[in-house]
Formats: sequence, C-alpha cells, structure tokens
Amino acid sequence: MKEIILASTSPRRKMLLNQVHIPFKIIVPHTTEAFPENGDFADVVVANAEAKAKSVVGKADGKLILGADTIVDLNGVALGKPVNRDDARRMLNMLSGNEHNVYTGIALVDSINNRILSDYAKTKVKFRSLRTDEIENYIESGEPLDKAGSYGIQERGALFIESIHGCFFNVMGLPLSKLWELLRN
Repeated sequence: MKEIILASTSPRRKMLLNQVHIPFKIIVPHTTEAFPENGDFADVVVANAEAKAKSVVGKADGKLILGADTIVDLNGVALGKPVNRDDARRMLNMLSGNEHNVYTGIALVDSINNRILSDYAKTKVKFRSLRTDEIENYIESGEPLDKAGSYGIQERGALFIESIHGCFFNVMGLPLSKLWELLRN
C-alpha cells in the first residue's frame, strides 16, 4: 500500500494506522471544527473530516489524504474534547450510568483530482455509574483532557464501560473496517 497523509494530530489515529500497517505521514490540518446544533452528528463529523483533509491538499504531494473527526452524543448533546478539568468532570458526570453514541466521520481526499470518499460510524456505549473519587482520579491522570467525551476506551476509561454495541475502534477515533472499505474504493 502507498503512503497516505493523515490530517490529524491524534495519537490514537496514528497508533491505529500503525497497528494495521497503513503507511502514513502526518500533516497538521488547519480548520475550525463545526459543532452540531440540531443533532446532525453524522453530517457534522463527516463535514469536519472532509474539511481537515481538504485543508492539507496543497501539501500532500499527490497523495491520498485521510481526515477524521469524532463527537460523543449524549441524548442529543454533543460532547467534544473538554476545555479544562472542570469541563471533563462535567462530561464524565453526565456520562455516568448512561448510554451515549460515538460518531466518527472519515474522509479520503485524492489530492490530485479532489475526489472525496467519506462515511461515518456510530457506536453505542454504556457507562456504569461512576463514583466521585473515580472521576477525580481519572481527571488527575490527565487522560480525559484530549479526548471527545473526556474518556479513552483504550486506556483507563475502559474501566467505565459496561457495554458497547458497534465498532470498538470507532470509539478510539478511527473505524478501521469503514476506513478499509473506503481505501479499497
């Protein structure tokens, strides 16, 4: 497989591409992410993913570009990355004992002809009820501060997950099966 451009700074996306042996180079995207207003989570994450990929077309040297975006949807309320520890605490308290959906949009942009293939994945996640000390210890670890919804399923946040229905890797920020389908096309 030829090297692609990853228009993302996410360490998890980098790890996942390495895991499945897709060669890539990172180019930092320069966009402002939209946030859903009317529960159009799928449309917003796809549009954000496309915007990220398109923002690096001029630097891609004719390579295929991958953009991705993840949002947590809790009963119609979008939870992005927390702005600080208080925001992470607020999100984790909201998620405690509840189900939510994780949406990740992915976009592949051909930097030669600007052809775009995009899609999204949706995964339902159920949190168990969390104790205050668990939330505080997790925030002190620093892990929730750069993740949509303030948790990482691949790290200590896994201890909060009661069940999952859908793509595990989507919750990490890159639905690998969906990505592979787009790459084959």
